[in-house]
Amino acid sequence: MDDTTGAVGILARAMRVLRSFTDDDPELTAAQLTERTGLAPSTLHRLLAQLTEFGLIARAPGHRYAIGPRLFELGELSPLSLRLRETALPHMLRLYEATGENVHLAVLDAPEPETATALYVGRITGPGSIPTLSRMGGRHPLHTTGVGKALLSTREPDWLDRYLSVPLQRETTHSITNEEELRVDLQRARARGFAQTREEMTLGNISVAAPLGLVEGLPPAAIGIVVHLARADERTLAPLVVQAAREVTRALKAS
Repeated sequence: MDDTTGAVGILARAMRVLRSFTDDDPELTAAQLTERTGLAPSTLHRLLAQLTEFGLIARAPGHRYAIGPRLFELGELSPLSLRLRETALPHMLRLYEATGENVHLAVLDAPEPETATALYVGRITGPGSIPTLSRMGGRHPLHTTGVGKALLSTREPDWLDRYLSVPLQRETTHSITNEEELRVDLQRARARGFAQTREEMTLGNISVAAPLGLVEGLPPAAIGIVVHLARADERTLAPLVVQAAREVTRALKAS
């Protein structure tokens, strides 16, 4: 059965529609969806009607469409929300209160090592926190983010070999894209128990992050903070982040 007939075909076409929405384009017209999905306008029209009926797609002003409330509702039933984020939130709040900086919780999203990314499942920020590119449900590269490097530091050699078989993309002039240099950086992170980046994802920012211990039923996770370079003191921040990672791990294993 191909992707144009039967139940599998319907699901594949629905996923084409849902994946068309991005951070930059959270609302799209039918014409834009037709272009992005490659579906015939008549097929797309019928599919949009069904997705809207089920609440997976919602109508937006200006004859546009957006992700619907039913998807949000279903997403909140994920263990990443019900178990990981809800358990981590009190510890994230304490870390924010101690630092006043952005606090991030991310998991390793890795169907294959070659395409692995850091998926952000929790975020706390405030008026004094420096702006960042991250958002809940967003994803960023592993090699340029603090939480991403913390996750990479937990991977086995064979997994890392596959991840590094794909060229690393440069986000800023400070991004580490050399394989050997990144391996040395990860080894340093393993030895001290936390990872850090300096202007590797966003100029002017540094991040400090630590991996959580493995918890059955959950993907590898990491917690971290992002701070402006001018007020960053890793000697003060790193112990706070490492302690938060330990506390979250302990709480998850006890739940």
